[in-house]
Amino acid sequence: MGQKINPLGFRLGTTQSHHCLWFAQPKNYSGGLQEDEKIRDCIKNYVQKHMRVSSGFEGIARIGIQKRIDLIQVIIHIGFPNFLIEGRARGIEELQINVQKKLNSVNRRLNIAITRVAKPYGQPTILAEYIALQLKNRVSFRKAMKKAIELTEQADTKGIQVQISGRINGKEIARVEWIREGRVPLQTIRAKIDYCSYAVRTIYGVLGIKIWIFLDEE
Repeated sequence: MGQKINPLGFRLGTTQSHHCLWFAQPKNYSGGLQEDEKIRDCIKNYVQKHMRVSSGFEGIARIGIQKRIDLIQVIIHIGFPNFLIEGRARGIEELQINVQKKLNSVNRRLNIAITRVAKPYGQPTILAEYIALQLKNRVSFRKAMKKAIELTEQADTKGIQVQISGRINGKEIARVEWIREGRVPLQTIRAKIDYCSYAVRTIYGVLGIKIWIFLDEE
């Protein structure tokens, strides 16, 4: 059987770089990792709490973290200029205070920056969120997948594969459904592929969404 490997980890050092940049002694490594997780969770919770009810959409593509001895630099790549950019200064300050409290690190400053992603629908995380929203509103999964693929085509990508697994449409037996448009060369390390897996809680159970997007070849 084919062994599935995470396409991002598989390409590290060629077309893909780390989202977090920091060094630690082996004994402090796990602490640093948990710290990263805390920062990410805190930001996501804050966004969920403060986003407009109508949108129901986080729109965070990814969160990059860089750590130095006296500074933690967090870069939020955001797809839609939603709440954070509307009340820009105040929103970010509040978020910074929240995260700082969570980390309770006295001797390190925290700095949060926000960058806009040029083509939000070329980002798998945002697409997965879009599909999740549709599935929660009981839209048929095929329709949601096709719509997501249409949105990606506007962001001129070379190929996309979407997979949804679990109790689709509330059926008793779980199954896996997938759809591919264009080409997605997972075996080619030169190919720049963006990937994300996302769990969505629906009323009849948890569904898993996986998205592979083939951006370009080097």
